[in-house]
Amino acid sequence: MRRVRPESAASRPAGGSAASRRGLTSVSPGDLFQGGAPAPEELPRLWHVTLSVSGAEVPLPEVRRALEQLAHDHPFLLTSRYATDHAEIRYWEEARDLHDAAAVALRLWGEHRRTANLPRWEIVGLEVVDRETYHLRVAAGQGPPPATRMGVHPF
Repeated sequence: MRRVRPESAASRPAGGSAASRRGLTSVSPGDLFQGGAPAPEELPRLWHVTLSVSGAEVPLPEVRRALEQLAHDHPFLLTSRYATDHAEIRYWEEARDLHDAAAVALRLWGEHRRTANLPRWEIVGLEVVDRETYHLRVAAGQGPPPATRMGVHPF
């Protein structure tokens, strides 16, 4: 914590204290990292996101076209799998923490429903894991298979 010595009445300029005019604030040692750069925990990280949506049946060509439009509009999408009544979207998101990555993922379908003409399905599942966890799962043969086939594919 930064401490400021109190000023004597004689050294205080007219119009208030120097501290109130300058707006001094205290800075704790953890507030700065390497000369003002963000601390490592505040830097963006990669998160693997799997978003599952489901709803009333829609013809396969319409679902495919909508997911292709979404992928065109947002090239960060890694892969999409779909059927007439559900779809799964997998991609990497760069975010400060899990909360930020999940918030972006939860908005994705609704915010782009109109522009990509997505089906009026609801989000029924969301998984967000950090990069290390994703790669550990793949190496151990657990979890979803690696998303190597990029693009939009039927289940």
